[in-house]
Amino acid sequence: MNGYFHRLLRIDLSRRAFSCEPLPAAVFETALGGKGLGVRLLARENPPGVAPLSPENRFILATGPVTGTKMWSQSRYGVFAGSPATGGYGESYCGGTVAPRIKGCGVDAVILSGRCDRLSCLLIGEQGVEFVDAAGIAGKDAFVAQEFLQKQAGDDAGGMAIGPAGENRVVFACIKSDRWRSAGRGGMGAVLGSKNVKGLAFTGTRRAEIADEALLKTVIKDVAEKARTNPTTEIYRRFGTPSQVKVTNTANCFPTRYWQSGRFGKWENLSADYMQENFEVRACGCPTCFLRCTKHSRVKHGRHAGLELEGPEFETIYAIGGLNEIDSLEEVAFLNDLCDRLGLDTMSAGNISAFAIEARKRGKIEFDIDYNQPDRMAELFRLIARAEGVGALFSRGIRTAARELGLEDLAVHVKGLEPAGFDPRVLKGMGLSYATAARGACHLRGTFYKAELSGEIDAGRTQGKAGLHIDYEDRAALFDCLILCRFYRDFIGWEELAQIFAATTGRRRDREEWQLLANHITQQTRAYNRRAGLDRAADALPRRFFREQTREGASLREEDLQAMIREYNAIREEREARFLGD
Repeated sequence: MNGYFHRLLRIDLSRRAFSCEPLPAAVFETALGGKGLGVRLLARENPPGVAPLSPENRFILATGPVTGTKMWSQSRYGVFAGSPATGGYGESYCGGTVAPRIKGCGVDAVILSGRCDRLSCLLIGEQGVEFVDAAGIAGKDAFVAQEFLQKQAGDDAGGMAIGPAGENRVVFACIKSDRWRSAGRGGMGAVLGSKNVKGLAFTGTRRAEIADEALLKTVIKDVAEKARTNPTTEIYRRFGTPSQVKVTNTANCFPTRYWQSGRFGKWENLSADYMQENFEVRACGCPTCFLRCTKHSRVKHGRHAGLELEGPEFETIYAIGGLNEIDSLEEVAFLNDLCDRLGLDTMSAGNISAFAIEARKRGKIEFDIDYNQPDRMAELFRLIARAEGVGALFSRGIRTAARELGLEDLAVHVKGLEPAGFDPRVLKGMGLSYATAARGACHLRGTFYKAELSGEIDAGRTQGKAGLHIDYEDRAALFDCLILCRFYRDFIGWEELAQIFAATTGRRRDREEWQLLANHITQQTRAYNRRAGLDRAADALPRRFFREQTREGASLREEDLQAMIREYNAIREEREARFLGD
């Protein structure tokens, strides 16, 4: 089948050995690549109930059939492993320059197993794997680690690395690449740290043969034309994701003061307009992307003047800013930069610090911290990354910390992963998203906030909402198999998805066949969770969302959520039965 190399690179870290194995074409008939291949390999390779920080937990990198082509937004890789945050299925994706270098090594996936006997970096090319001693950068930040990798592998290499948080196995440690890009959620950085791997660099330049170059060129042209007249294109180009700050505050769904409110009184200080006026901002983006949603920014004023970073992105602004009532975008940028260096997921870090504030107010911890105290947050983040003092407790994640402090009714998470910046008491479909997503309280498996905030469907409605949610989620699953950026959802629908698969792989299916296959891949992720002990009872929301209204009066009834979940499960199970029956 075109679009693939049909090869898997297996690296045994304990033995410092590697080998290439064939991946039969039949695997790609249903696994497709990316997410589909990742969950297939994870289910096959990981023992049931594997401990996420044990040598037995596989760390899997996967690319898709469009990786390395000229298709818009194709430069993304996926990471798959048992999640330290949840104990179940873990996945995270990252854009930038690295993905084509991974696939360029002539493989569709890489599996790391075992554990290095000393801190190491891996240099991976078309001819094999070299192990490099990384003792000299032990404890160094993720930026230093990436610079080390670049020096070892060459300027044209694509690298990824962890900071001290990953080395110390913080369960929400992330992986950094292209300096500021993150495979952020679920603790994938901790998995690398548990394997004594500081980073990986890839130098491949090969390209897989695709089935129909002419068709792919047609799709590329058609997608660009759709985007030309779509208003979201200009919003992403000009403002990027911070544009959501105004949208969510206007809708009263911007989580504030650790989920007590849906509107931050000083949200204008965190907005895209504020960034444009008070930062030096330059639009940039991934290769083969016309949206250029990333904003390279430089702080112009105040104590952080001169600080440069990509972002802050909306989810960082919500978690660090809104939840902690930080009323300065400059301070959010400072904390964003610190998390990047330490290798901490900003979404989980912001949730954890706001939880710590409430724990302090209840006399549960002695660490002195309150709302709108960026320097105390910074100190907490440093302690967490080093797993020292009170940071040792929080380094084990929100679920463990809440249990040990007796604050389980206060903590906001699903399966151990904290939600995104969309309050489900306002956006009811996001409640369904958070509850059912395999990796925990995730907004990206379907991006259903788009449907609710745009008015495609009434945000307060629950009845009959599961069907549209599944349509969003299934398209997103195919995006993650290809792998494409989620922000192209407005330009790439079912028809375009079918054309992209046909152009790259030569495989043609009608819409119903693609829907059934996407459904099957999603069901596989949920089956992995059940094998890990996360049964249907884990598909739930924090009790706080049913017991507490937001300060603006928004509420959610548990019976309404359960009705959506029942409808969701019924549709998914019926489609899985049809798929397996075929």
